[in-house]
Order: sequence, then structure tokens, then C-alpha cells
Amino acid sequence: MNQFIQEFLHVTEAAALATYPWIGTGNKIEADQAATNSMRTLLNKIPMDGEVVIGEGEMDEAPMLFIGEKVGTRNGAGVDLAVDPIDGTTSTSKGKNNAIAVIAVANKGALLHAPDMYMEKIVTGPEAAGKINIDFSLEKNLRIIAEAKGKKMEELKMIVQDRERHNHWVEEAHTLGVRTELFEEGDIIPAIATCIHRVDVDLFIGVGGAPEGVLAAVGVKSLGGEMQARLLPKTDEQRSRCISMGISNPQEALSHDQLVSTDECAFIATSITNNMLSKGIEINQNVFTTHSIVLNGLDKCFRHIATEHPKHSI
Repeated sequence: MNQFIQEFLHVTEAAALATYPWIGTGNKIEADQAATNSMRTLLNKIPMDGEVVIGEGEMDEAPMLFIGEKVGTRNGAGVDLAVDPIDGTTSTSKGKNNAIAVIAVANKGALLHAPDMYMEKIVTGPEAAGKINIDFSLEKNLRIIAEAKGKKMEELKMIVQDRERHNHWVEEAHTLGVRTELFEEGDIIPAIATCIHRVDVDLFIGVGGAPEGVLAAVGVKSLGGEMQARLLPKTDEQRSRCISMGISNPQEALSHDQLVSTDECAFIATSITNNMLSKGIEINQNVFTTHSIVLNGLDKCFRHIATEHPKHSI
């Protein structure tokens, strides 16, 4: 798997660059199509036997990069892929922050086959890994993190998406003296940010997409943090979908190892627009510069890679 990381980076860079003409145009469908076409074309050139386990949707909903689609040349190592050609299509179309092209990869069978529904998520960095619990109250988890990091409660920062469904967590955090940072779109990067010391975020909590949860889980595992989750099926059909994908109790708490069961994993993301970890695409005369993060579960390092692409090569 690790031998493909450079090639996956090329894939996310190309997908991000394919969206550039659509940034700020209000056309999120065309942006997503451009990124998806680019990603699929390049994935199929990699000498691997890959399967998309988190993708653009079911086969009858997505013409390409659908769940279960085989990618690669089919004559190499077997890997499972979680892909999102654009996490943040709305952000891209509006020219706002937090849009990325992203791939997570692991050995066959190591990634949760998460259905497309809401998921409750809680994430913290390496210091409190193994100590938090999604079934604990927010206050208890915050006190655990404060003790693990040697901080006072008023020194903690919690990051959460600016949605009405999260207001009760924000209000409780403020009551406890904990600072909060709100973001608009795209919860993958904010979840991973809990594992980056320079960012100074202690806890991510929220309800968002389950596919994005699996992508974030790979990034967090690759940096030694901890993520726990719980699927939130709303209908009998969604509950049946969970069971058909091997989740016998759809509403049980999911450990990090249930989300991604190996350290032999990698997370690669190229920023389309600015986010808290990396700059978006830049252009200067005839050169595009992309900024990517590459995380490898075996060495737990955070790598930031800036690449200059001559305009004629795009």
C-alpha cells in the first residue's frame, strides 16, 4: 500500500486542479463531475487491485467511483479505498474555505463500509487517546482531555460545525468555560486538526456524514489520535442497510478499530480552498501550486507537500 502513496497524491492533486475553473461559480455539480472524472481516470492507472468502499454513492446513484467499484489495473496489491473527489462541493461552488480532494486507503477489509447516513463523532488527539468515550457526557470527556493534556478547562478548545443540531454542545462547553470554534462546511479536516499541536484544538464533536467519518478516522489513526462514532439511522430502510453491510447493531458505539482496523493505512488530501491545515490552490503567472497533507499510519508523521504544476501540464 505504501508504495502507492505518491501515486495517490498525484490523483488528489489532479482532482483538485480539475475543480479550479469551477471555484466560486455556483456550479457544484460540474465541479464534482470534473473532480470525479479526473480521480477515476488516474486511479485506474495505478497497479493495484482496488475497491471503493466509501465513494460517490450506490451503483444506481453514481455512474463512477460508486461503492463496490473496482479500480486500478487489477494486477497488483489488494486495497480498500475511501474517496471523496470533493469534500465540500458547496464550499467550492461558493469559493469558501474547507474544500478538499481526498483519498484514504487501507488493507482489504480494514475500513468500515459505512452507509450514507448521519453519524455522531467524537475525536481527540494522541494525549487523550484511549481515555475518552462517546457514551460519556461532554463534560466528562472534556475533563478527561484537560487532565491528559495538563490544561485547565478554560484553556481547552472544542471545534464543532455551525449547525443548530450542535447548539446544545456549544452552550454546555461555554457553561464549562471551554472555548469553541465553529466551522461552516467539511468536517474531515477539523476532526484531524485535533491531532496537530500547532492548531491547538482539543476536541472535535458533531453529527455529520458517515462516509466522511471513515475518511476522518483514517487520518486520525494515522496521527495517533482517537475517534469514536455512532451511526444514526432514521428509517427502517437505513437500519436494514447497516445490517446488510455487516453492522449487526446499527446504533452501537463504534470504536476506532471498528472504523479502521489497521495502522497500515494512509490519508492523502489536496486542498481546493483554504482550510485550517493547508492553503488552497494558488496560481502565479503560468504555475499552479497545490498544497496537500499526507499521513501514514505506520510512522504517524504529518507531511505537508507543496507542488508546482506548470500551467501547460494541467
